[in-house]
Amino acid sequence: MSDEQRFLDRLAERNAQRGDEPTWIAARRQAGAARFEAFGFPHRRIEEWKYTNVRDIARGDFTLATDAEFSPATAAALTLPLDAYRLTFVDGVFAPALSDLGSLPEGVQVMPLSHALEENHEAVGGPLGRLTGVDFSSFAALNTAFMEEGAVVRLAPRTVVDKPIVLQFLSRAGEQEVMSHPRILVEAGGRSEATLIEHHVGDAEAANFTNLVEEIILERGAILSHYKLQEAPLKDRHIASIHIEQARDSRYVSFNLNLGGGLVRNDLVSDLNGEGAEAIYNGLFYGQGRQHVDNHTLVNHNAPRTFSRENYKGILDDRAHGVFNGKVIVKRDSQQIEADQSNANLLLSDRAEIDTKPELEIYADDVKCAHGATTGQLDEEAIFALRTRGIDEQTARGLLTLAFAGEVMDRVDLDAVSERVELTVAGKLPERFNLAGLVETASAFNEE
Repeated sequence: MSDEQRFLDRLAERNAQRGDEPTWIAARRQAGAARFEAFGFPHRRIEEWKYTNVRDIARGDFTLATDAEFSPATAAALTLPLDAYRLTFVDGVFAPALSDLGSLPEGVQVMPLSHALEENHEAVGGPLGRLTGVDFSSFAALNTAFMEEGAVVRLAPRTVVDKPIVLQFLSRAGEQEVMSHPRILVEAGGRSEATLIEHHVGDAEAANFTNLVEEIILERGAILSHYKLQEAPLKDRHIASIHIEQARDSRYVSFNLNLGGGLVRNDLVSDLNGEGAEAIYNGLFYGQGRQHVDNHTLVNHNAPRTFSRENYKGILDDRAHGVFNGKVIVKRDSQQIEADQSNANLLLSDRAEIDTKPELEIYADDVKCAHGATTGQLDEEAIFALRTRGIDEQTARGLLTLAFAGEVMDRVDLDAVSERVELTVAGKLPERFNLAGLVETASAFNEE
């Protein structure tokens, strides 16, 4: 049996359990399955997957979760301590007992995809799959074939959401590995504004597979701050395809923070389709052990006077492997655009590895574009300087590592998110030091 056939057999089993559903959903499932069967799993002879081997996923024998049971105490310990509207999923299954939507403001809809399909499937069917179709990748096709749960977030024009919206995805440890294929749809009306936090976390011993597709549509003047905090267990596999469509004067700010997962791949694509549209990508990936973290980003400047800024930082220890491929495409007649892209990497071990490839494709002449990539190690003189202040070597290295991440983390407005990142990157730091001052000192050495 081929690797693909094993997944298709699981799909056939699941389809046999389904009740009646709208014709368009069944047709899309068939299209997704057909494209997945035709594509097969990507291999390293494909340029986009040159540095990422997905054999561990392809050969996995994953089942589908049938319940959302999860220890409330464990969930509470994993949950970000935030006053927020929250939807929680356990292995891809909606968990109402762990969710809290409270009283949503007027003009805001947040619901599981399954509920949205039951209430008004035609309203969901139009935008769903429009940005990320079955041809985007094998994993997008597989997601479409299994698509049944996820989240729908809708903001009416001029709506400002008073607190963050959290989509929490919990991964359980069990006797059998499971897979989930969540689908997220965000539609932000003109001049609306919100903060969306997508949080992936779970039991330390979980070893599951998450295959996420997310489509975000920003109408004129809409503003979305999108935090993706990926703290999946170190045996989990995490594949994500995120596509953003931006109209005139819209602003999308991404914080793509990857700390967990054994095998991770993020595809992040923005289409800047209207003048004044702006995309800001802030990325941080931290790898240890044998983690593999691959970030592919693409910004399409499809209209004149659009703007993009991208700053990704990688920190790799032990035998971790990082991949960054950032591409900016300036379409013909997209004049007076500004695009800046940077990828800096810190290797904490001689065995850690980074493959980085920033790219620019420019088909217009009145543009301001820049890109660059650097890779280095901790400065031994900076470590010595901190040790002369009474700091042990481990803490000094943690501070310098945290200082390296500071350019990205300084832009994070949520303390609960910052604290999770700092704890992973630098460990538990002693409170007796003036950490802010020491990090500032360490940052000065990094800049030199």
